[in-house]
Amino acid sequence: MISKSKYLVWLFAGLFLLLLGIQVYFMYKTYQVKKRDIYASVLSKITKYIDNLEDLGELNVHKSNDSKDVLTKFADKEISKKEFLSYFDEHRNKTKNRLSDYIDHQFEKEGYKVATRIVYLSVISIPDSTKLIDKPIILYETRNKVVKPGISQTGKWETSSTSTSEKGEKADKNDSFIVKSQTDFEILNINYIVFKELTLLILCCIALLISVLLLYLFTIKNLIKQQKQVEVLHTVVDNISHEFKTPIATLKIASKTLKKEYSPEIFPLIDRQISRLEDLMLQLHAEESEEENSTIQPKDWDFFIKDLAFTYPETGFELKNSVLSELPFDKKLMETVIKNLCENSVKYGASQIKIDLKTIQNKLGIIVSDNGNGIEQKELKNIFEKFYRIQSNNIHNSKGLGLGLFFVKKIIEKYNGKTDVSSVVKEGTTFKISIPYEH
Repeated sequence: MISKSKYLVWLFAGLFLLLLGIQVYFMYKTYQVKKRDIYASVLSKITKYIDNLEDLGELNVHKSNDSKDVLTKFADKEISKKEFLSYFDEHRNKTKNRLSDYIDHQFEKEGYKVATRIVYLSVISIPDSTKLIDKPIILYETRNKVVKPGISQTGKWETSSTSTSEKGEKADKNDSFIVKSQTDFEILNINYIVFKELTLLILCCIALLISVLLLYLFTIKNLIKQQKQVEVLHTVVDNISHEFKTPIATLKIASKTLKKEYSPEIFPLIDRQISRLEDLMLQLHAEESEEENSTIQPKDWDFFIKDLAFTYPETGFELKNSVLSELPFDKKLMETVIKNLCENSVKYGASQIKIDLKTIQNKLGIIVSDNGNGIEQKELKNIFEKFYRIQSNNIHNSKGLGLGLFFVKKIIEKYNGKTDVSSVVKEGTTFKISIPYEH
């Protein structure tokens, strides 16, 4: 189930990243479309008044006889290249402020900061096809410089003029030029304008992503919580199922003994095992209860060992009980500790088990030692883990679920006690437990 949940988590994460990618792509495409729309609207306005620059007064080089005369004089080599270029520099500087004010006024309402320029790309004299310029010449330019043109528009036309004599008579010479020009413009604050207009859409997308992310985190949190609840449920079921095994086995043996012969000790043993089964049943309905069922009396320790001796007649149990007073520990839990340790010894080949109980300075000491197979040092740190079982050549040689010592550790921790274990292979194992208590 945990593995399946991990796959679902990764699937959810993948889908969220996919949604994030789609949103980013959508916003990018929307940004591009909006940017193109703004440039298109600006282009339509600019085209109208760039084509009618005479409205600005003396700005239209296309229709200015002076500009044609300059081209003619330069083509006839009546003026130098320096004078030719100087004319356009002066003309550009003269019209810069008026052109800038005019464009700023056109887009003042929209808040666009527009930079534009008109450039002569080439000027060819007809009919000899002489190129008058070897690099572009800027005719008009606003105070704001065009850095990266958003749109460039090119045009090509033919202009002509007739030369006149000094007396004012028409001459036979007709000067014609093919002019190729380009209009560049850029909206310097385009990013601000676009994001401003898309603010609501961006906020909606962010809100959607945050909502999905919160839903994702909430789902993961609930999933972790449910997994913990499942683990707790499994622990309770494991505990109960493990604890049922011993009293059931003991009752089976007692039943067989009764069939053979009557013994006055059998009935108290059966009563104790039935009582233990009842206590285990109560755990199913009160696994979260912290209340202790009862205290433990000195004679109860003896009964624990008697039950074990009856259940495992081939194993010798030696009890040294120095506990002479009632102790504030749950009887059922202490029975679990003693029996799980002893049954673990039986499981791993012990024929003799010694149990030493004593109280020193408000501490209960429990020592369980055996002459079993022993445990390798590398295994000692793992024996208290849930479901862990000692392996030999990757083969489990003993039956069980690996829960006995796990329960022992949990019970000792409940009472803030300590557990130490030492073992020698083929010689045996010793568990030493110390549990503090108050009267």
